Amino acid sequence: MAKKIYWSAFLIIVSLAAYAQGSKTERIVSLSGTLTEIVCDLGLQNQIVGTDVTSTYPATMAKVPKVGHNRNISAEAVLALRPTVVIAVRSNGSMDIKPELFQQFRSAGVKTLIFDQELSVAGTKKLITEVAKEFNASGKAAAIIRKLDADLAKVRKPAKAQKVLFIYARGTGTMMVSGRNTPIEKIVQLAGAQNAFNDFDNFKPLTPEALVVGNPDDILLFTSGLESLGGIDGLLNVQGVAQTNAGKNRRVIEMDGQLLTGFGPRLGLAVQELSRKLNQELTLK
Repeated sequence: MAKKIYWSAFLIIVSLAAYAQGSKTERIVSLSGTLTEIVCDLGLQNQIVGTDVTSTYPATMAKVPKVGHNRNISAEAVLALRPTVVIAVRSNGSMDIKPELFQQFRSAGVKTLIFDQELSVAGTKKLITEVAKEFNASGKAAAIIRKLDADLAKVRKPAKAQKVLFIYARGTGTMMVSGRNTPIEKIVQLAGAQNAFNDFDNFKPLTPEALVVGNPDDILLFTSGLESLGGIDGLLNVQGVAQTNAGKNRRVIEMDGQLLTGFGPRLGLAVQELSRKLNQELTLK
């Protein structure tokens, strides 16, 4: 009888230990807006103690301490938040965050997880699955992916593949255009359009000559980028823009930057919005 009681007590202790391990509360610092969205969708938002500045969604993340932009994050700012785990992404095999940072985190005893991000629907689903697995939340990943598929099923692509030029702007002093192998190229294609430039990789400075060659049907910018130029009229004052088909017809599309380029749980919503705006005949005034 005594042995039976001891054995039952042992099983209870083991079960409680397993439960505690599986439901461990982490202190997460996310260095990626996409990962922040995934972690929040997994129901772990209260475990996030710090993020980079790209983590703008959900809105509650505005109240979470920021550790800077991925290109200027300091180990001290992150470690001051006493994280148990730091998460980041590697896209197209490269990282914007300095590799030595992660060595500093690991030397401080902080678990560091770097997830590979592929800019595609399949890659987004894989990323969601892998993050969920790391945080013992695999059961919730399936629901997120079903929602993503449902959102993508609602996309109505334009009848004609328009040529889209994306301009990254931070005022007229910093203006870049998107080429191949960028999140912009991938989402423009998913929305049923084509990227205006396919003869170079990543981004290059905007020039009047490039605008003439590209001659886009639509110009796409982050909302913050268009605001930095003074709206559509300010954009049309940039040399060469008014001479393009997009400029002549005032075909300008603005979207939230993180939504447009995140390739996270809201990918389907981003493609929906871009496709809808490409289909619209009315333009910004």
